[in-house]
Amino acid sequence: MAWMKRTAVGLVAVALLAGTGAAVYVQRSFAVVDGKLAVQGLAQPVQVQRDASDVTHLRASTPQDAWFAMGYVHAQERTWQLEFNRRVMHGELSEVFGSATLETDKLMRALDIVGVARRQYAGLPPYAKEALQAYSNGIRAFHGNRPQALPPEFLILGAQPGGARGAVWEPEDSVGWALMMALDLGGNWGSEFARLSLARTLDTDRLWQLMPPYPGEKPAASADLAAMYRQLGVYRAGGSGSTAAGPSPAAEDVAGVAGRQAQGPLSRQVSAGMLAWSEELTRNAGTNEGKGSNNWVIAGSRTVSGKPLLANDPHLGLSAPAIWYFAGLQAPAGQAADGTPIAPIDAVGATLPGLPFVVLGRTDKVAWGFTNTGPDVQDLYLEQINPADPAQYRTPDGWAPFTVRAETIRVKGQADVQLQLRSTRHGPVLSDVQKSHAEVLDLGKYVLALRWSALDDDNQTVVAGFKTNQAKSVDELFAGLAHYHSPMQSVVAADDQGTIRFKAAGRVPLRDAANDLRGVAPSPGWDARYDWKGWIPYDQTPQDDGAKGWVATANQRVTDPGYPHFLTQDWALPYRYERIAQLIEASPKHDAASMQAIHRDVTSLATRRLLPHLQQAQTSHVLAAAAREQLKDFDGVMDAGRPAPLIFAAWTDELARGLIIPRIGGDRFTATYGKRDYRAALEGILERNDTWWCQPSSCAEQSAAALGRALDRLQAAHGADPAQWRWGAAHPALSVHRPFGNVPALARFFDVSVPSHGDGYTVNVGQYNAGEASGPFVNRHAASLRAVYDLADLEQSRFIYQTGQSGLVFSPRYRDMSSTWAETGYRALQRQPTRWVHTLTLVPGAPAQ
Repeated sequence: MAWMKRTAVGLVAVALLAGTGAAVYVQRSFAVVDGKLAVQGLAQPVQVQRDASDVTHLRASTPQDAWFAMGYVHAQERTWQLEFNRRVMHGELSEVFGSATLETDKLMRALDIVGVARRQYAGLPPYAKEALQAYSNGIRAFHGNRPQALPPEFLILGAQPGGARGAVWEPEDSVGWALMMALDLGGNWGSEFARLSLARTLDTDRLWQLMPPYPGEKPAASADLAAMYRQLGVYRAGGSGSTAAGPSPAAEDVAGVAGRQAQGPLSRQVSAGMLAWSEELTRNAGTNEGKGSNNWVIAGSRTVSGKPLLANDPHLGLSAPAIWYFAGLQAPAGQAADGTPIAPIDAVGATLPGLPFVVLGRTDKVAWGFTNTGPDVQDLYLEQINPADPAQYRTPDGWAPFTVRAETIRVKGQADVQLQLRSTRHGPVLSDVQKSHAEVLDLGKYVLALRWSALDDDNQTVVAGFKTNQAKSVDELFAGLAHYHSPMQSVVAADDQGTIRFKAAGRVPLRDAANDLRGVAPSPGWDARYDWKGWIPYDQTPQDDGAKGWVATANQRVTDPGYPHFLTQDWALPYRYERIAQLIEASPKHDAASMQAIHRDVTSLATRRLLPHLQQAQTSHVLAAAAREQLKDFDGVMDAGRPAPLIFAAWTDELARGLIIPRIGGDRFTATYGKRDYRAALEGILERNDTWWCQPSSCAEQSAAALGRALDRLQAAHGADPAQWRWGAAHPALSVHRPFGNVPALARFFDVSVPSHGDGYTVNVGQYNAGEASGPFVNRHAASLRAVYDLADLEQSRFIYQTGQSGLVFSPRYRDMSSTWAETGYRALQRQPTRWVHTLTLVPGAPAQ
């Protein structure tokens, strides 16, 4: 008994000590937000103040100190996010996560993101290099003398900032992160490859029915794709055209788990989650499908105040922490080390951890917002391999050698992986690293190389970022955006003098008039007519000065009829734009409240278009009558509290599967479906009553069968009473943490989830991936922020995003915006707040001895 008592006392003591230690660790991990910190590398003190909206304001005496302090604060708040993002672009994830992330590392090495970033950085003007160096120095200063404990991700994974090299953030990494944003937003190589794969099964006319051009337009390519690829003999014998299946779900107190990082189950779950994420990233790289944003600006002639109003909500993948960090930067004019004058900095808004400027926001005189234009700036080229010498490929001038470089990837728990990566005159050979190419192509005869504008050495997008933070008018803003390269953005802007404007900023290639493919599918790389012929001049990119009193963009076609240059045929369907236009025109005068009401709108014009076909579907399913009752007064409002949106979403998913899989096969469907929902194809098939696609049944019978299958699924997942089903329960907005979103014991701490409205076609967007085996209707891609700017009084501007400012899971600021975001509420976005909640002074530290 005495032994048992001593053991029990000992266990209690250990538990108490562990609890005390965990509490001390949690407290030490919080960012220092008050008092004074000595920081080596600053020239003069910097005020770091946080207002009632938790926006961080940096007030410095020089631009260099402002950029330095931004790096320091990003490191304070988002250390793990910076480390994870650095590893992604460097292709160094496998050093921490093992072979689960090897395919992503291979892709990043093949694209040579870091090598390209170094070359682009070398070509920047001296003041821009100095700015990025200052930002990097701020991050490094934080890690050189950290005033807080590392976040739990490092402890659980046994990782160190900067990895084996200890390089926590180099100035070139900021250029690299701008490239990663271009990769996320500026791609269509995935659509090109999908057309190549589908053309093996479908003739060209059927291909255009499955992947139609923009409404009212003809296919951009006049060539017969299916015939061309057959004649060239590009396909692998017996190739299925499949890719890896979609991600599936991959186990307790976070502090407790941190002490058990070496245990097998946790490691396996992290690996499973990262494998699923890696497969999704590599599969969806180079596609704009399911990506979109909204912005609109209204002239003073259409507002209550007589001054412009501007709104923006960029739609990005939801993550925890969020992609954005809201901050204000102020510094007087200065000069670079070479004497170059630097204009005053005065901006507040959304920054990207990894970059030292406000990306979206306002100065004291002008506000701006972005949506993705989505031009075709990526072309895949079929490079023919010399049968007599596989080290050569065919060019317009004969055979030429591949350029080859070696890469070594360190992989946790196993031997290093050695890569031999090829490139051609067009760019990197993606077939060296993308498994799907081997499943479709005869790689002994052809490989696919990528020409992508963002990889060009003269990409100076970061310069445009610095210029916007110094703009005092719409004219100055767009003069600065002349430096913007990739990815092209549809920018709306307004200033306090009443000027409004839209312009597409970025680089788009010119294509030869004889190019009969126009970049919509892989081109023969040895035929010079498919090479790019230059760039659309900045003064010829689409522009609208708001003559009708407003301008809006929502990834729809932004070129007027007769516009002389080809941008793309892969615009987003225009439903969000059309709804924004309806709501703007519904009122003669607008104010901030009406702008916010547009942000809240969840009427889906796309749903309204297909809804009659669902309401007419006749099925003998036991729940059919109850389902019809829920659909009876449904008008396409995708309300989280209603069953009807869920029934509609399940029906469209089953309809796509029922109509398309028999025509292209399950493997190709899995490879191409998900973020690409084939909505335009479904509309065309049902409205044409297309017997080829609907065979062997009628289209009405296919629709009824799809409803029956949908009701089976919903009954199994949500119960037998359709009146109790809720769209919001199946459609939560899920901001996923990497890598712990797939670890059940950790996901409940690290992920942020709230019920949400909308679908992929509503202004208040809620994009889901129906190809997901788990959570097919989960909202994974939505408004990454919302902002409304009132040029009558810019201090009345408002913002919100879906998580919180802190990237530390223990912090009450980790998820404190989520409910407000879900309810489409806002926080104040001010340059000169009346009250400070926290004040920290960074002072120059003593030089290291």
